Amino acid sequence: MLLQEREIYLDNPPLGEALGKYFKELEEAGALKPTGAEVVDVREALGRITSEPVFARISSPHYNAAAMDGIAVSAKDTFGASEKNPVRLKEGVNFWPVDTGDPLPPGCDAVIMIEEVHPLEGGEVEIVSPCAPWDNVRSIGEDVAATELIVPENHRLRPQDLSAVIAAGHETVKVRKKPKVAVIPTGSELVDPGTPLKPGDIIESNSAMLAGLVEEWGGKAIVMEKVKDDFKLIMQRVQKAVELADVVLINAGSSAGTEDYTSNCIKALGKLSVHGVAIRPGKPVVLGLIEGKPVIGIPGYPVSAYLAMELFVKPVLYKMQGLPVPGREKIKARLSRRVVSSIGTLEFLRVKVGRLGGEYVASPLSRGAGVIMSVVRADGMVRIPETKEGIEAGEYVEVELLKSQEEIENSVLIIGSHDVSIDILANEIKRFYPEITLSSAHVGSMGGIMALMRGEAHLAGIHLLDPDTGEYNVSYIKKYLPNRRIFLVNLAYRQQGLMVKKGNPKGVKGIEDLMREDITFINRQKGAGTRILLDLKLKELGIDPVQIKGYGKEEYTHLAVAATVAGGGADVGLGIMAAAKAFDLDFIPVAPERYDIAIPEEFYHTDLMQKILEIMRSDEFKKKIESLGGYDTSMTGELIGGD
Repeated sequence: MLLQEREIYLDNPPLGEALGKYFKELEEAGALKPTGAEVVDVREALGRITSEPVFARISSPHYNAAAMDGIAVSAKDTFGASEKNPVRLKEGVNFWPVDTGDPLPPGCDAVIMIEEVHPLEGGEVEIVSPCAPWDNVRSIGEDVAATELIVPENHRLRPQDLSAVIAAGHETVKVRKKPKVAVIPTGSELVDPGTPLKPGDIIESNSAMLAGLVEEWGGKAIVMEKVKDDFKLIMQRVQKAVELADVVLINAGSSAGTEDYTSNCIKALGKLSVHGVAIRPGKPVVLGLIEGKPVIGIPGYPVSAYLAMELFVKPVLYKMQGLPVPGREKIKARLSRRVVSSIGTLEFLRVKVGRLGGEYVASPLSRGAGVIMSVVRADGMVRIPETKEGIEAGEYVEVELLKSQEEIENSVLIIGSHDVSIDILANEIKRFYPEITLSSAHVGSMGGIMALMRGEAHLAGIHLLDPDTGEYNVSYIKKYLPNRRIFLVNLAYRQQGLMVKKGNPKGVKGIEDLMREDITFINRQKGAGTRILLDLKLKELGIDPVQIKGYGKEEYTHLAVAATVAGGGADVGLGIMAAAKAFDLDFIPVAPERYDIAIPEEFYHTDLMQKILEIMRSDEFKKKIESLGGYDTSMTGELIGGD
């Protein structure tokens, strides 16, 4: 019977319980048995997993070989040689010239290095020190002895292993077949990359991530054609996938909406084990079996999809290859700000990590399940247990690293106001100094100053106007960081203005128009320099913010504000010219401002920071940010103020 009515989650067990139940069922069905063997050329076996042990067929070397250039001799003929009593040897009688790798002539058991041989006339040589048997000789089987184990079963072949296997007499090797994993993208809203987009369209991008993870974990991905939200069509595609692959991944349609058919499809064709797990993100995962094969419903949101792959698909693939599931490197870090979570759900919090003052600091990133950039930018993940309502600022947490600890050590954290030029700077740093990573988190100018105050950042990007002095940034540094020496380095002067759709359809002329009934505004978050500038302009004009429709709706970056205006979510937003240009918006200048980088003295003189400043001061960097529009780089890289 084809079940198409709307479903609720069948269950919502804790992660450990869900994994235990599902993997027990997979074991009982024989779904986790190591894959069968195939024979491949040794030279094409890098990274493959051996399906049986490899023993040496021959010894290496298979003859007694000279280990040096020199002469081969019988060691007994050299006994007694000294400076006072040199020994003479005659070629062809008691010595033979050899090069490295040559077989030893019959009767010889040692090699004297050419540097220790003194040629004489008449084909004779003189030596002044004796040698012992097998000096400078690679004896038979010195490297590998016939029948010796080269590599065991369930071993991932490395470059050095390939050399050893070939030297031991093998041209081919038996390895485990790569688990074949079918990826089925579902959703009527999906369109191929490059397709002109209309509202409601979603570019089908998840399959690239899913397939990439499969390949990274040793599997072979088979990405199938996307299928619309049609129960019968999805059923047919899944049946075909089960025939083709060892594991089937159905992407999207795993939740409880009217067009979420994954769970019903698995029930109709096989066994549904778990629908919904108490994790965030990734709750709507579906775990089942069809014809004894794992079939997993991967949530459609990209972060949920990534996490579901890590938690449920990765262990399946490793077990099918006879390998232990590798753990991630972990470190202890201090959480930079308070995070609230839900009791009863295990949350995976994405974080940026930096080393400051002898300890690691973790800064939370966006928690949205649809924000794939939170995974791209993340250095690690923090698990917030089901039993906790969150984590307090300053609390120490365990971070599962997504990058190496060495990368973390070479990361410079900049926290504060968003500016497009920060992204350009990060790229230029990576281009010239690949070992250095500039990691940014956008929390507004005041958020940046607070991060410096709490010791949670190396740098802060700020553009805070003091309404009393008309000066940028200096007074705020003195007020909030009075006991620390802070260097202010100018990044650029830039234009702030009103961003409106192309052609300015609402005829917006200035800040005063934000009061109009037909205007919807999109604001920046509290503490952002742009928000402070707006409030100052409103005060000058005597405008109460409550008169502005949309004043309370906030975004955290200039690009997000521009995107909201471009997408029709608002008529007007305040931001920088570069953001307006990026989204083809019209720009109405409001005020120029100075954007500076605040650097504590303890970091300013470090080698890492000096390399960053070198890039900032380069003509190439200045030209690149000027090309964005609305930037004046005449002071870029210059020191503005001290403590």
